[in-house]
Amino acid sequence: MPADERFAVRRESARASVPRPLTAAPAPAGVPLPPGLALRGRLATGARRPETPRGSGRGGSGRGGSGSRTPRSGRGGGPRRAYERARRAWDRPLTAYYVILGSSLLITVLGLVMVYSASMIKALDISKPATYFFGKQFLAAVIGGGLMLIAARMPVKLHRGLAYPILMVTVFLMILVQVPGIGMSVNGNQNWLYLGGPFQLQPSEFGKLALILWGADLLARKQDKRLLTQWKHMLVPLVPVAFMLLGLIMLGGDMGTAIILTAILFGLLWLAGAPTRLFAGVLGFAAVLAFLLIRTSPNRMSRLACMGVSEPDPEGGCWQAAHGIYALASGGWFGSGLGASVEKWGQLPEPHTDFIFAITGEELGLAGTLSVLALFAALGYAGIRVAGRTEDPFVRYAAGGVTTWITAQAVINIGAVLGLLPIAGVPLPLFSYGGSALLPTMFAVGLMIAFAREDPAAKAALAMRRPGVRWKTMRRRVKKRSSGER
Repeated sequence: MPADERFAVRRESARASVPRPLTAAPAPAGVPLPPGLALRGRLATGARRPETPRGSGRGGSGRGGSGSRTPRSGRGGGPRRAYERARRAWDRPLTAYYVILGSSLLITVLGLVMVYSASMIKALDISKPATYFFGKQFLAAVIGGGLMLIAARMPVKLHRGLAYPILMVTVFLMILVQVPGIGMSVNGNQNWLYLGGPFQLQPSEFGKLALILWGADLLARKQDKRLLTQWKHMLVPLVPVAFMLLGLIMLGGDMGTAIILTAILFGLLWLAGAPTRLFAGVLGFAAVLAFLLIRTSPNRMSRLACMGVSEPDPEGGCWQAAHGIYALASGGWFGSGLGASVEKWGQLPEPHTDFIFAITGEELGLAGTLSVLALFAALGYAGIRVAGRTEDPFVRYAAGGVTTWITAQAVINIGAVLGLLPIAGVPLPLFSYGGSALLPTMFAVGLMIAFAREDPAAKAALAMRRPGVRWKTMRRRVKKRSSGER
């Protein structure tokens, strides 16, 4: 056989050995093709699979059919995934910064609304405009907002430098309060300075801020020198200076402010790592002193006896405590409405200061009071986070002191309104009426905001949010291409 014929035979046999794609032959009527053969036939012929309408599963029963798809565990929702998202969001560098800023501003704004609502009748009763107390509180809030902004922008070194000047000025003002003709007595407490017109100043409120800044600076310097392991360096001169401030406050009869100052002192000692015996000793001494001060004062004994009362006695005692409970009880779930309180019409004394939380419960109900508690809890937790994540001892002591101050004062005020604690006469921070209490508190909040900004991760995150830095960073990340690359 010639060579060209042998080549042609081999080519034909090679073609015959290649498997051909199966095609779907027309099936006889009533005889369906097997599924696999029909699928291969459609693929070979290029026929498209008929589309099925959305929502109909393989079983033809819509979304609830047996053929509906189940979401994957990694992409689906559920409590676990929501918890993971919340945990990741809370672990972000700027979370504490935004929580402190947002919660403090919300508390202040809601406090302004409630001060206006709770003080209208009181202002009209003393022949003043209905917005009298609200206007003074709003002015204090504007000034306090400026102080908060200044404190938030100040570096930590400048805060430490202001510790001693603030302490000395505060002590000087607290001494002036006791000078006849200069100091004023309000509700039996000689703790006020007259500034002219309707304005007064209570220097003891600034004593809380002064003790925190000075004590934090003192403990930080001693920690750098490794002196806090000795009990005498931990107590001296922190405890003597704190007791000096307490003595000046108690000369005016302000037991509530003295309790808050004592709580700040214990907070600083706890953060400094005071031994249990030393801590218990100071606590026991303070408890004995407080018992003697309460026992020797009929007014304080009467306040202590009003804990847990549900109605005033026939002689008119515990009137404020009982009507605070009435206001909370009449609020219900969502309150009687903003401005619709009954107790503020002369039944509840001090409705816009110490017992503003009771008016909040009456007008906004349980939902309003729980919202206030949630905001204070968020502010306290963010302060603990700032104190726990820093490596600077001054920041840790100062942030812990401010957190102790705000949370302890809120607990004492709300506990007194609920009848769980004696009435101490302290305002609700950032919420009650009183410019002397609002100004140092807002400065302290700005202090915590500055500490939250000083965290290295927060600094990097804030720098990336600036438009110029972000544009430069993006330009730096783009690699230059060669002229021949498309």
